[in-house]
Amino acid sequence: MQSCTRAGLAPRRDAIGAELTALAARHQLVTYEVLGHLIRVQARAALADFTTAEEHARAADRLAARHELPLVAVFTDGHRALRLAAEGPPDRAAEAYRRTAALLDGAGMPGVRHGLLPLALLGLDLAHGRRPDVDPDADWGPYLPWARPFALLRRGRDAEARSALRSLPEPPPDLMYEALCCAEAALALELGERDALERTHRRLLPAAGQLAGAGSGFLTFGPVDGWLAALARALHDDAAPAGRGGEGRRLP
Repeated sequence: MQSCTRAGLAPRRDAIGAELTALAARHQLVTYEVLGHLIRVQARAALADFTTAEEHARAADRLAARHELPLVAVFTDGHRALRLAAEGPPDRAAEAYRRTAALLDGAGMPGVRHGLLPLALLGLDLAHGRRPDVDPDADWGPYLPWARPFALLRRGRDAEARSALRSLPEPPPDLMYEALCCAEAALALELGERDALERTHRRLLPAAGQLAGAGSGFLTFGPVDGWLAALARALHDDAAPAGRGGEGRRLP
């Protein structure tokens, strides 16, 4: 599940989930069977195969109902919010994200809950070409370093935003890796920072054809291909002005 040493490893996680589900079903290991289905929900969503992802979500729901595993609904509802974000109107997706966040309150998973909702809403805005209105005082949890430059840009503090972008670490190697790479890519596009453009293009390239961040099972920043195309255009745009070279550039 944590095979995240680079972007684009959803096929590997899908294979692991398939093996785990088959093994657990054969030996009646219910919790491991549920885990296998949830891994496949995440991996198939990352591959934009929502039909298969939904089949596994329903299988997990059935096992959860039969064996009294209430927390499974947090993950399957999160998947459906993610699917709405990928396929439906952004306002309805935002409502679905908020419902999922409410389910996480008191669920005993602070590592999932902290920062999830604002990051999901940031990705939703960026995926739909909307300029995000980032509140740095929201519960960003571990994602605050990626949120802060957006808040600075919103206030017209470009120099500080540029400095914050340049000081960003590489995202942790987990299921949010691609989402945070896209957040950095959006900042690089806005500020015309060539090093960050090159860096994020290189990091995202192995995930071509997939949905950025959807491997988390909870959110997406939209198709990786859209980000790669925008980054490639920016890198090859010799006419881009110096300084805030991304001003007026359409984000994916």
